[in-house]
Order: sequence, then C-alpha cells, then structure tokens
Amino acid sequence: MQSMYFSEEHQLFRESLKDFLQKEVVPHIEKWEETGTIERFIWKKFGDMGYFGLATPEEDGGLGLDLFYTVVLLEELQKVNSGGFAAAIWAHVYLAMTHLNKEADSFVKEKYLRPSVDGDKIGCLCVSEPFGGSDVAAMRTTAVREGGFYILNGSKTFITNGVYADYMIVAAKTAPELGNKGISIFVVDRQSEGVTANKLNKLGWRASDTAELAFDNVKIPVENLMGEEHMGFSYIMEHFSLERLIMGVNAHARSEHVLEYALKYMSEREAFGKSINKFQALRHRVADLYGDIDMCKEYNYSVAYRLDKGEYVVKEATISKLKSTKVADEVAYECLQFLGGYGYIEDYPMARNFRDSRLGPIGGGTSEILREIIAKMVIDKKEYKTAKV
Repeated sequence: MQSMYFSEEHQLFRESLKDFLQKEVVPHIEKWEETGTIERFIWKKFGDMGYFGLATPEEDGGLGLDLFYTVVLLEELQKVNSGGFAAAIWAHVYLAMTHLNKEADSFVKEKYLRPSVDGDKIGCLCVSEPFGGSDVAAMRTTAVREGGFYILNGSKTFITNGVYADYMIVAAKTAPELGNKGISIFVVDRQSEGVTANKLNKLGWRASDTAELAFDNVKIPVENLMGEEHMGFSYIMEHFSLERLIMGVNAHARSEHVLEYALKYMSEREAFGKSINKFQALRHRVADLYGDIDMCKEYNYSVAYRLDKGEYVVKEATISKLKSTKVADEVAYECLQFLGGYGYIEDYPMARNFRDSRLGPIGGGTSEILREIIAKMVIDKKEYKTAKV
C-alpha cells in the first residue's frame, strides 16, 4: 500500500504482523468464536511480540511508536474474521492501557502497566452502566473515601474483557453532588472481594467476553486512584477521541476486507453464463461501496495523523466513528446480498461479519449521541478542552 502516512518500517511491520496472525491466531478463531473464550496463551504471545507496547513509552516497557503502527495493528486484526477477538485485543491495549499510560503513577504502572505490555495481565475499561449507557455523567457507581481506602459500590455493563480481565479501570463518583465534575478513575484488582461478573450473551463479537459487573463494598487502596480526584470525566472524554478513531479505523478496515472477499466470490460465481461481477447493477453497487470505504479510510488516516501530532480531534474522531461505522453496516449488508443464499449460511464468513459489524454504531457512543456531540460543536459552538494530567 502506497501512502503518505506509512513508511517502509510500517510496511515491514504489517507483513510481520500478517504472518503472526495467520500462524498464531487464525487457526484458533473458530474455537474461540464457539466457546466465547480466548485462550490465555495468545495474550502472552502478543506481549512477547511487543504488540501491546506500541503506544507505551519506552521507559514504561513499551516501544513508544507513532500512531500509524497502531493503525496497522487495528487494520490487520480486522482480517482474521472475528470482531470479538479484535475487540478483546484493542479493548485491553487502547482502552484499559490508555488510562494506565496517561494517568497512572509509577506505583500503578509497575504493578499493572508493565505486566499489561508483557501480556501477563489483561485489562478492561468500566464506564457504561445499566441505566446510563452512553450518558457517562449519569453514572450511579460511587467510591467513598474511608481512611486508606475507597469503598466502591455500583455496577457496569457491556464491558469487553470484563469476565476474564485481571484488573479493571473503573469510573465512579467520588463526589456525587458535583455531577460529572465529581467522577474519579481507579484501577481495581479483579480478585478484590465484592467483585462479581455476569457474562452476557451477544448477537456478535462472540469470541470476546462481555460482562455486567457488580461492585459490593469493594475496598480500593487510595494509591489505586488514577490522576487527580474528581478529574475522571475529563480523562474519559479526552480518551474518547482515540476510542472513536479506533472504531472508525476498524470499520474501514473491516469493510475493505469484506468487499475484497465478496469480489473474489463474485468473480467465481456464475449466473446466466457469466460471472456475476459482469452484471452492471452489481458492478455499480461495488463502485459506490468502494468509494465510500476509500473516503472513510483517507479521512481516518488524516485524523490519526493529527492526533499523533498532539491535536485535540474530538470532533474529527467523532465524525470518523459515525460515518465509518455507518458505511461498514452498509457494506456488510450489500456484500451479504452479493453472496445470495450463501451469505446467510454460517459456514461462510459473511454471516459473522454481518453480526459483528452491527455493534459499530452502538459501542463507544451510539451514533445518536455522536450526532448530538457534532451538532453541539457545529451549531452551538461548544468547545471541548483536553484534561491536564
């Protein structure tokens, strides 16, 4: 792939990653999709290869590479035909570990970040709640200071890696009377007394574990507070830009891969004496899909470039997720149609992609919430500012 954003080193990394995924991941995907459990050994292999440390500074055990190494990782993960496996990996490294990278002190980094880079510990991010959904400010979970501990009570839901993670990055209200200005972030050990998890049965992303978590008087040491007390909402909002861009990149990469698969099928499938890729109606639908995917991809690359340069791209990342996931759903729908009856059969990869793709406009902020964020910035001239850690 020729691009102004990718160097020769990026391309070499991509080829090495492709080989790794084909050898170490793809042979196990069907089992993990069926059982809903990703075996522990693969996490350590990812850690040994340095894939969990791409964005972590060298002084904390990572590689400190630019954001386009992350883009490569995300794109190639979408080609193993398991949205769930890809989600489990990026939820660990770019949701949980992002907070460790940005807000954790040296004590917490040594205990949780370094083992996360090495693949010895798995993390999850716990923000969404049963009654709040995308409305972060409406969370009800509380953490009350008592001596050398915070006492955590409440629940979280739709938490990727929530069942099998070793630790959780949890948002809770430390000053409920302050609303969204009273939220703090903590790292909570999975084995803490009072933590329970219920595994959710999902339509798609079946390889990943998604949990509803309950916290009943969980004692969190004060040293497990991340960043400043009451600054949690700002931290969450700041990192949403990366999360939304990640989901935008996932969407364009998934769409590109699925369209390639459909084109291969169409070149081999014959009807009325010729391959179906010769029928104008189908060819023009392909042309539209390709154009939409390419526009999303180039836009996402430009946003990644700006984010990597330190710009606060909350509006652009929100647009990335909104538009790219919408296109991905359209691509999944149309490409399944291209396969006809075979697209509806679970033995073919298109059915799984169709189910996995549907989470795009929901997870990480629904499309409805994203439209309102954009409207506030464009119409009401609202400005979002970065948190100072």
